[in-house]
Amino acid sequence: VQLQASGGGLVQAGGSLRLSCAASGFTLHYYATGWFRQAPGKKREGVLCLTSTDNSIYYDASVKGRFSISRDSAKNTVYLQMNSLKSEDTAVYYCSADSTCAEASRQGRYWGQGTLVTVSS
Repeated sequence: VQLQASGGGLVQAGGSLRLSCAASGFTLHYYATGWFRQAPGKKREGVLCLTSTDNSIYYDASVKGRFSISRDSAKNTVYLQMNSLKSEDTAVYYCSADSTCAEASRQGRYWGQGTLVTVSS
């Protein structure tokens, strides 16, 4: 039973990346899945979450209009689409799954290992 986050990399400011959070051993669709990030020297913060009923909840209002979240149930995967990236988006991105977006943020029943996103200016 695990979550696997992937898709990070180096991108120029203004570019795009799509992160994937793939689940194995359980059905991700039954859970809320949140994306979180931790920049160097900073605390981890919530970015965006997808509920089990496919509603998007923004933990961070600053990414509205730039980031979106979606699901592919056939692949048991949740995606974070990041557009118009800025240098301040540079961080290690993690995904977490739990019964609700609040629980995913507070404790997270399952956590992915993190994927590094570096935005160069």
